[in-house]
Amino acid sequence: MKLRWAFATFVGAAVVLAATMMFLPGYQKTGTGAAVEFVVRPEESLGTLADRLAQANVVSNGSLFALWVRAVRGTRYLAPGPHMLEDDLSAEEVLRRLQRRGNTTRAHVTFPEGWTRFDFARQLAADHVAVERAFLDATTDPKLLAELSIDGSSAEGYLFPATYELPKDGDPRDLVRRLVQEFEKRFVAVSRARTASRAQLEKELGFQKREILILASMIEKEAAVDEERPVIASVFLNRLRDPQFKRKVLQSDPTSGYGCLVMGDRIPACAGYTGKITRAINVDPANPYSTYVHERLPPTPICNPGTKSIEAVLSAPRNRYLYFVAKGGGRHTFSETYEDHTAAVKGAP
Repeated sequence: MKLRWAFATFVGAAVVLAATMMFLPGYQKTGTGAAVEFVVRPEESLGTLADRLAQANVVSNGSLFALWVRAVRGTRYLAPGPHMLEDDLSAEEVLRRLQRRGNTTRAHVTFPEGWTRFDFARQLAADHVAVERAFLDATTDPKLLAELSIDGSSAEGYLFPATYELPKDGDPRDLVRRLVQEFEKRFVAVSRARTASRAQLEKELGFQKREILILASMIEKEAAVDEERPVIASVFLNRLRDPQFKRKVLQSDPTSGYGCLVMGDRIPACAGYTGKITRAINVDPANPYSTYVHERLPPTPICNPGTKSIEAVLSAPRNRYLYFVAKGGGRHTFSETYEDHTAAVKGAP
């Protein structure tokens, strides 16, 4: 009897040792590096989870993977929710990502100025950093927005466009925190350099950080040439300031397009929207982002602006321009009167 028990113990230990050896950090599963979205379910047994990992082609053998995880006591700390994995990871890397230990492989991710949070989400998924839907959900999480002192329904505008080194399969909420922290750092630096201008905007128009950011996002979408950014800002600000400009409509096409992006199913003119902004979209009263129909600024930022567009709001020159129209080459013709603007429109390419 003792001999049988000893033999069974030996066999069990050998199996654990074999599994452990097989899943040492250097062990690499054969694959192409394809992304695999995987959800860790709360209260799920390790055996079921491991079987699903095998079915998803993340591990070669679910039973051996489960045995190894138990051997290294990795069943604790698994992070419930969506994860971004790949089909050629070592078992060690799979476990790290499922635990979100923070020492996983990393990726360099670039977000250009003017991208929306939807663009950010697609890029994060493409770089295997986060599940697209999970990141978007994090950008609208009320608790997270409150934590970050964001006054709005999403983090749009507060995700600073730059190049980052980010952990693959990072917690989407931590990714949002990182991007917003970078924005706060840059915004503070720009504001300190333009203290008088910011105070004047607050005095004249009641602009706080949120309003500055909304206008900066519009400039980011309208401007193609850096030196025109402050002039474009001046046009919008003049429309808001000038008592002779009776209806405070800013008439910016990109704002209407953003309405279609975020709430298209509730805006009749946005049906079938593919990115092209039509007159019907601009004049649809159901579109709260239409700055043709609704006066003053749109409800939220329409993209994530860079430093130059934020600076443009705070350094807009004093002039009498109320209109601008594209004239080619990324440049615009600026006009003080509607008559001059009409002539410029007729001469536009």
